[in-house]
Amino acid sequence: MEGLVKTGRKGAVFEVVLNRPDQRNAINDAMMDAISDAFDRAESEFNAGARVVIVRAEGRVFSSGIDLGQFQTLDEGLRGNLFPFTARYQAILNKIERSSLPVICVLHGYCLGMALELALACDFRIATARAKLGLPEARLGIIPDVGGTVRLLTLVGPARAKDLVMTGRSIDARQALEWGMLDAIYSKDELDAGLAELVANLCASAPLAVSYAKRVINDICDHARGMQVEAWAQAQLFRSDDFRKAVGAMIDKTYPIDWEGK
Repeated sequence: MEGLVKTGRKGAVFEVVLNRPDQRNAINDAMMDAISDAFDRAESEFNAGARVVIVRAEGRVFSSGIDLGQFQTLDEGLRGNLFPFTARYQAILNKIERSSLPVICVLHGYCLGMALELALACDFRIATARAKLGLPEARLGIIPDVGGTVRLLTLVGPARAKDLVMTGRSIDARQALEWGMLDAIYSKDELDAGLAELVANLCASAPLAVSYAKRVINDICDHARGMQVEAWAQAQLFRSDDFRKAVGAMIDKTYPIDWEGK
């Protein structure tokens, strides 16, 4: 059986592929660890001649976001102190952002919640024209807490970030492109050609110049303080009755819920 994340090198390109299509590539602890390992391998491939990392997914969608089932198995100790859990996930996505290689995320179907936070940690995002993007955490009584609010704010500004985070709504690829969340959109038939062109353009520049340019820009847009605030807010929300009620309703398929009927 293939792992939750597949990796492979094809010339200048190192691929990281989410591989849980039967669960809509829902992200759980094991998949996050596999993503972390994949980017450790990508870093070693940089020294062996890799020039670009491509993140994509098997199946009909990129990812439905975090696997809600694992919330029901968390012990009370973790519920009372969420910071280690959040810090570990933030560190994994920070590893993507800080990779020596430029990282291109290729989206199709829908990309929600933690999956979008993963995509936002990449340097470039391209998508099929029918893709949907969203951060629905507020509808579960929580917020994005692994860099989603911070990185989204950098891309789209405070008003649009508030719109997406506070309403939890999804937007289509065209609107995401207009807002700066995507770099390009393509029809399904044109996606491979569009991706190949972006890879070729990155490979036309000197590898160290690309790597250092990425590092300089990331350091100018340092997100560390914002992520601390995310973690603080999420720790409060995670202990709330709103969150417990919303997760149960989502898993039992009784969602949407009546927030006034607590």
